[in-house]
Amino acid sequence: MPRIVYSPHYNIGFFGLERLHPFDSHKYGRAWKRLRNQLGKRARDLLVRPAGPVRIKEMMLVHTLDYLARLRDPKYVAQALELPPVRYLPRWIMEWRILRPMQWGTAGTVLAARTALECGLAINLSGGYHHAKPDGGEGFCIYNDIGIAIRALRSDGTLSSDDRIAYVDLDAHQGNGVCHVFREDDRFFIFDMYNSRIYPCFDLEALARIDCPVPITSACTEREYLAALMDKLPGFLDSVGRSRPIRLAIYNAGTDVYEGDQLGRLHVSPAGVLERDLFVIDQLRQRGIPTFMLLSGGYSPVSYQLVADSVRELILQNG
Repeated sequence: MPRIVYSPHYNIGFFGLERLHPFDSHKYGRAWKRLRNQLGKRARDLLVRPAGPVRIKEMMLVHTLDYLARLRDPKYVAQALELPPVRYLPRWIMEWRILRPMQWGTAGTVLAARTALECGLAINLSGGYHHAKPDGGEGFCIYNDIGIAIRALRSDGTLSSDDRIAYVDLDAHQGNGVCHVFREDDRFFIFDMYNSRIYPCFDLEALARIDCPVPITSACTEREYLAALMDKLPGFLDSVGRSRPIRLAIYNAGTDVYEGDQLGRLHVSPAGVLERDLFVIDQLRQRGIPTFMLLSGGYSPVSYQLVADSVRELILQNG
């Protein structure tokens, strides 16, 4: 039975300043409310809540101490979030209203990874901070929750160092931070389908780390987008799992591929986003791979609706 990982602590709000960025920092709560209205008691029965924010010792599995210290500076955080007014906030407000929700979202990703190994499929209604690097934040990403989750499970023995991990990133932006975190890890396999003409297109070191890159451009139609995914993903999963089974998969399901998104510059309809998500999860489930799904980017007023509709269908089809 799939599980939904969510906490009201996920939602980011700093006195309206969040509206200056196209990312909907309240989409986590909006998605949960929509799911609760659509699924009723079933949604509440499937809910799993993180017990608290991610701990510093877990952050240190990925991030340098120097970087974590720099997060005490509102000017640095404003740069990483691409929100200049944040530089003028008192540090305690920045930590309380911005960093702490992201720490809760990261804890949700760790919990989703553990839950997926127990029940097969878990969806965190946050996370997917795939631009954060070990020594720096960028692209509205502060903590690399994906790296933290995998290393936390490895550090406590839930995963062994030999276990193969498949990472499927379908956010419109290439997940450069994940590539840097797992740069030397030959048990972490990356499939990344992204708009090659937008940020972070000049991170050549990250691009070189992708095991199966599928670059597309804004000229790509929905039909071409889905055809490329359906052509490339099955072969990637079969190749990774040929010599040794894949122990765990991560699906970074950014909704910024949506045709109305302000930043993704792609042309996928709501029906296409749903078809994409159902296809990816079906491919992973067919192969018996425990999977956790993350929300990642989405820069439109309907991002939360796209998320909730995909999660609802995944629950109905896999419940």
